[in-house]
Amino acid sequence: MALARLDRLIDAVQRNCHVTDARHARGMTLCNYLLEMREFFRWEHGIPLGESPPRSEVGPWLSAREALWEQLEHADFAAIPLDERSAEPFDVAAINARLLPEGLIYGAGIGRFHKPHFFLGQLRRHVTEHGARVLVCGCEYARDLTAIPAALQGDTIVVRQEALRQWLWEKAEAWGLKQQRGAMRSALEAYGYFDDASAKGTSSGAPAALERMTEGETETLILHEQGEFLAGRRLGPEWEVMLSGLKRRRAELLLRAVRDNWADCLSTLPRLLERDADASLHFWFSNFDGMRRELFPQLVAAYAEWVEGRGRQPLERAVAQGAAHWGEVAAAMLGRFNELGSGVDAEFERRTHDLAPIVR
Repeated sequence: MALARLDRLIDAVQRNCHVTDARHARGMTLCNYLLEMREFFRWEHGIPLGESPPRSEVGPWLSAREALWEQLEHADFAAIPLDERSAEPFDVAAINARLLPEGLIYGAGIGRFHKPHFFLGQLRRHVTEHGARVLVCGCEYARDLTAIPAALQGDTIVVRQEALRQWLWEKAEAWGLKQQRGAMRSALEAYGYFDDASAKGTSSGAPAALERMTEGETETLILHEQGEFLAGRRLGPEWEVMLSGLKRRRAELLLRAVRDNWADCLSTLPRLLERDADASLHFWFSNFDGMRRELFPQLVAAYAEWVEGRGRQPLERAVAQGAAHWGEVAAAMLGRFNELGSGVDAEFERRTHDLAPIVR
């Protein structure tokens, strides 16, 4: 049975996106807020990546969007219409049971710092790999301000390629401002970003490289979420309970960094090394930053040795050691949560100011 009134479905999802943005968007730093709003304007108006949005239109749109948020800041999330019935907006399984056969995919969940996220888009892939279902979304019909390229919900991995393509373009654009040597340049070079399409008469150059990156890094995101899935099975549901109860941002960042490092040592990095996926390895390290990098300097040193031509053994060894180490650290953190309950929030925040004790 074909889905009736797709327009009503899109409108309902987009309204919930506006509600969550109304509640959370202005808590961002000014720089991030303006960047996200620029890209959201681009998405809403179908402006190609690389083409500057018209400044004369962005200002009035921004004022109108903020006025809409004023109206919706205290509104409830609306039910999602599905033919003759509706579903609660966070009942993702029930909604997708109806939408996936129609080639659509819906997403709803809680992201960083307890912000809800919603989207609706076109389903591109639906497979099961290593015990987890993988759903890949292409074109998006509704989304909130911050588009998350990938997420794990239960046993389901969701990758949003439109969001991923935008993120990759932003990374390439940011690199272009300084054009420094390093992992990002190596990744772009490996993907053919600097090839001269007109000179070679091929489908090369930046636009084609961006498409190759989107496909290649889709697989990297799937590998990471498979690592999250493996880590989650070992930690059990208590980890998510602990994470959802944290009130302090740095404490949450620490927990996420530990689990991200573990997931990547369990799945992402071993598989990329097995596949000789040099472009994706360079790109992964170009984004290995913040607290994750502070916690794991051995991995940074091992990557440097590989780049200098000393072989992959140091990198493989660091990854294997990380798989054991970060599992132990995550289990120890969960143990402290079981001992202290809500009091663990302050302890974890204190530890972010002296990260050395949890690094070998």
